[in-house]
Amino acid sequence: MPPDVLYTATPTQRFMQRCKIMGVKWAIFSDQYGVWFPDIDRRWYEKDPNNVTRPEFLALLRDFDCKLDEYSEIYFYYNPGRFHPLYRQLLLQNSLANRVVKITHLWEINDHVNF
Repeated sequence: MPPDVLYTATPTQRFMQRCKIMGVKWAIFSDQYGVWFPDIDRRWYEKDPNNVTRPEFLALLRDFDCKLDEYSEIYFYYNPGRFHPLYRQLLLQNSLANRVVKITHLWEINDHVNF
């Protein structure tokens, strides 16, 4: 299934819907699969970010760098009150950090933003 079917949490659904409405390219960051674009089907999984091992984190980091390398700007939507340390580390340690813009409101997603 694609990420918009697998991820059912209301904030995540709102994010994906806003991106679709605005016509911007988007992806979900998965603790299991890394950067996951909506045109890719994957199996259901359950993985707590607290259980990501160091080798798994390094693989996620490589995946982030590889899949997003073609983008000059990368907008990362997140909830500051629920921002897991794993994602903070990912954003600090990736090789594209100078291209990442963190956003916290859906209105920041507009037709000039591409994920």
